Amino acid sequence: MRIVNAIIIFILLLALSLNACSDSEQESPEISVTGNPVIEEKEPMIITIGNLTDLTGVSSSAMSIINKALDDVVRYYNEENLIPGVKLEVTSFDGQYDSALYITGYESLKRKGADLIWAPLPISVSSLKTVVDEDQFMLFTATGTMDDLMPPGYAFSLGIMPQFEAYTLLKWIAENDPDFPAGRPAKIGGAAWADAYSDVFLNAMEAYATAYPQQYDYVGGYLTNFAFSWTTQVEDLKDCDYIYIPTPPQAFVEQYRDAGGTATFLASDVQSALLGMMDSADFWNKIDGTYFIRSSRWYNETGQLIDMTNELLDRYRPEEAHDIKRNGCGYIGAKHVYLMCDIIKEAVETVGPESFDTQALYDAAATWTYIYEDISDFNNFSSEKRYASNYYAVYEARACETPDDSDLFRAHDDWLPQVMEP
Repeated sequence: MRIVNAIIIFILLLALSLNACSDSEQESPEISVTGNPVIEEKEPMIITIGNLTDLTGVSSSAMSIINKALDDVVRYYNEENLIPGVKLEVTSFDGQYDSALYITGYESLKRKGADLIWAPLPISVSSLKTVVDEDQFMLFTATGTMDDLMPPGYAFSLGIMPQFEAYTLLKWIAENDPDFPAGRPAKIGGAAWADAYSDVFLNAMEAYATAYPQQYDYVGGYLTNFAFSWTTQVEDLKDCDYIYIPTPPQAFVEQYRDAGGTATFLASDVQSALLGMMDSADFWNKIDGTYFIRSSRWYNETGQLIDMTNELLDRYRPEEAHDIKRNGCGYIGAKHVYLMCDIIKEAVETVGPESFDTQALYDAAATWTYIYEDISDFNNFSSEKRYASNYYAVYEARACETPDDSDLFRAHDDWLPQVMEP
């Protein structure tokens, strides 16, 4: 009997021991070879930016730099884990600066998994506004016109507004340019390609001159379809005091100066994206004194976003950095990409990575504000506002004896609140 009891007790103890081992195996975390628990990391959610760009068209040279800025900002966001739980990716389509290809490109990018569209060229909004509003799909651009952006929908401009640039620049010139004519209105005009940006800028110049005839006499604005011969326009504008120049500017600049024209040229970031053409042609003497109206700081300044831009160049493209800066403002487009990613970040923080969708991005964009250099409303959107920029600065092109010293320099220290009507 004692033997039977001993066997029963042994079996019970063995069963308890096996149960204990089983429970321990279920409850204890897996142990790695180092003795530490192995924690499974969740795969980050992929958010894909569809880049509707120009790889082979007339603006491909400038866009190649903007594309590098896009890639570098996305890489920076990922490496610094600025949107926890999310990895950003880019997929591109070559729109060839042809508005007829934009809807095709938009549909192609969506099929490739794009969660939003980045299309920085001026023709973007006019080509896509109707379709993105119908599809309720987010489009971010670097410039747009009020007519294109209204009524407020799914197209958001993170950069410049040509009519506000024109009003702000002409107001500043009349009040600050030491060479502004005394005792008479300044003769003003311009010539450009019909590119969905310059026509708006020229119309705004005319409107401002009409509102202030004691300051400006509008000679005319001349638009062509991708012409490089400006003989007629040069003759008509030869006696102007100020001339808005086309994009690309080099042909007009050369022909106007060779004809003896002495006007001060006017430009914006659209022309400054092609400063490399001026640099390689050694045209700094021809554009010396040109005023540029801009919405961001230049490479030779300091500030939170331009510091980041220069840091990205040093980190990712040290061998190209000098040439990229000499090429113009293209890489400063990193600012607009950074702000777009800031909106994505805000959307993810609000709903969580798994719940991110177009509605979350739209909601974040429609109430987004970015404080810059202690200016609380430097950039913002609202339920009725689809352009981000609220402030501009004026820069002057200066030719120097040493070619590499020729550059753009701030002509006025303060940020100028944009003038929104003549």
